[in-house]
Amino acid sequence: MTTSVVIGGASGIGRAVAENLHARGDVVIVVDRDDAGKELAKNLGSNAHFVHADMSTSTGPRESITESLEISGGEIDVLYFGPAVLESRRLAEWTLEDWDRSLSVNLRAAFFVCQAAETALRKSPLGRIVLMSSTGAFRGHAGMHAYHASKSGMLGLVRSLADEFAPSVTVNAVCPGWIDTPFNDSFWTFQEDPKRAREQIEASIPARRQGQPSDVAGIINFLTTPEASYITGQSVTVDGGYTAV
Repeated sequence: MTTSVVIGGASGIGRAVAENLHARGDVVIVVDRDDAGKELAKNLGSNAHFVHADMSTSTGPRESITESLEISGGEIDVLYFGPAVLESRRLAEWTLEDWDRSLSVNLRAAFFVCQAAETALRKSPLGRIVLMSSTGAFRGHAGMHAYHASKSGMLGLVRSLADEFAPSVTVNAVCPGWIDTPFNDSFWTFQEDPKRAREQIEASIPARRQGQPSDVAGIINFLTTPEASYITGQSVTVDGGYTAV
């Protein structure tokens, strides 16, 4: 049975990923600092577990993997990393603490969970890593400096990890566009006219709507199957055509 560790699985895209992987028969370990992940694991029922961990701390990433391995008996076949911080403020208002908070969660933690899970992933007959980037790696918005920098950095991290983990483990990034979850609230409230900003962005998307978490979870489901064994080091964009025009 496949064991999948879903980091950032309490809400949004991560929750949809956890639900998808559990529905296909995986043992799912939901990792999050939000105890809503504990309720999710309870609702999923058998073969679902919860690990409380904070990716912003220096110890959280490794501890999350250590606890997951204790639950699974030393096995990890799929590792998904989705936690992120999105903060929007004028350039002059950014502090060192603001910058470090974003980079520690969005990028540093992803590296250290992969490092901690390396041995288990290499011995897996499947071996899949999916790290969440964003169309923010390709297009910029004022005020979101740390987010864009960290999500661009994630693509470089994916390429280097794909080379190091090869040939036994695949490593890919998924780059969602505008997904309609509370995660984006910081961006909307930063705009002079949030309602108009939302309307303009949705009008610029060829699909004429924001995505839903389920729109992203499907591609992650595929990337973590045996059929995706020849896909590694890639960034897969799921954005309704936003970056295509």
